[in-house]
Amino acid sequence: MPGVRRSGRQTLCLNPKCANFDPSQRSSSPQASPPQAQSGWSRGRTPARPISIRYRNFQGQEKLFSADADSLRPRKNHISAEVAPTGQRITLARARILNLEEVASRVPARPAPGQPYPTRIERQVLGYHKKNKTTSPLYEKIRAKYPNW
Repeated sequence: MPGVRRSGRQTLCLNPKCANFDPSQRSSSPQASPPQAQSGWSRGRTPARPISIRYRNFQGQEKLFSADADSLRPRKNHISAEVAPTGQRITLARARILNLEEVASRVPARPAPGQPYPTRIERQVLGYHKKNKTTSPLYEKIRAKYPNW
């Protein structure tokens, strides 16, 4: 394998992100400088309300994600978010989020049981006008019917 060296029974890797990384091996081989992390999102937008999510994955490694608070969505026992720098949507288990109180406070609340819920067409109209920041008489009528939506 390129970039991997064996020293006796030990495996040494030239990749700084690898668990078997050996800094002494890196200095002996000519390598280009590592790429710098991009600031912002690759789609050309920056998070309007950034939030940091501390997460412990299934391997026990602690990860830090920077997400847009407006992109948070509740998904059963998970929270879905668009993360920087790519804007890719990921799903995180609530049980593994280390700062759950902070993150959960920024997730939009689900409608309470017994509260009227918009129909599929009403949700389509609400979503369209919210996304495009427009209005119409039908949109205003639906908003009056569901003020907390």
